[in-house]
Amino acid sequence: MRKIWALQDAKNRFSEVVNLAIQDGPQVITRRGDETAVLLSMSDYQELAASDGNLVDFFRSSPLVGLGLQFEREDYGREVTL
Repeated sequence: MRKIWALQDAKNRFSEVVNLAIQDGPQVITRRGDETAVLLSMSDYQELAASDGNLVDFFRSSPLVGLGLQFEREDYGREVTL
């Protein structure tokens, strides 16, 4: 379960935040109400870091491959007088 922590609370209860990241998943940390950081378990981080694919591979593995979708631009911008 994702929990949101104020920075000061996360600092004061760091061990608890780490344990929750390990047990329940990423923990979000806020500063002045803005989400600024996420604490991940090492296994979650390694899973994210292991993806070696690139953008081309991502599109090639899309479920939309082979549907014959055609994309045409209808708006070519505005005319500019130089």
